[in-house]
Amino acid sequence: MKKKTKTNLTETKSSTRKVLVTILMGSENDRPAMVAAEEILKNFEIGYELKIISAHRLPDRLKEYLSNIEERGIEVVIAGAGMAAHLPGVVASHVKIPVIGVPIQSGALNGLDALFSIVQMPSGVPVATMAINGSKNAAIFATQILSLKYPEIREKYMKFNNENKQKLEKLIN
Repeated sequence: MKKKTKTNLTETKSSTRKVLVTILMGSENDRPAMVAAEEILKNFEIGYELKIISAHRLPDRLKEYLSNIEERGIEVVIAGAGMAAHLPGVVASHVKIPVIGVPIQSGALNGLDALFSIVQMPSGVPVATMAINGSKNAAIFATQILSLKYPEIREKYMKFNNENKQKLEKLIN
């Protein structure tokens, strides 16, 4: 069973499994670009929560949310952001767990501004950066990170990887 609450610009949605991943975005407008991450995590049966918290409009709420993220058992953050794309970097500056940034296609530069913003993090504040609208790969990367610790996730990841290889081999033969 899923629970969902919505207040102003913050939304929480979590699965019933132990939550290991947080999917963050700054706006409901970012949601379509992040759906693929949810689908991958569901397919791998990895518990996740979805939060909408703007780094610009709700900085105190974001800081409060991040203040105990590790103690709550979150091990990876996927943060999607468009245009100025500060969310992944702000998150990375507050946590010591992997942060995966997803630049979202938006605005006059179609996501290039977000890509450059996320990929150019200063030394010591790393953010793994995916392609524009690359939330599917972000979730797959989160799965790879978690598979180092959780054998059941590794088993599912290896099966997924082998199935993808078999599909490709069928296409080229």
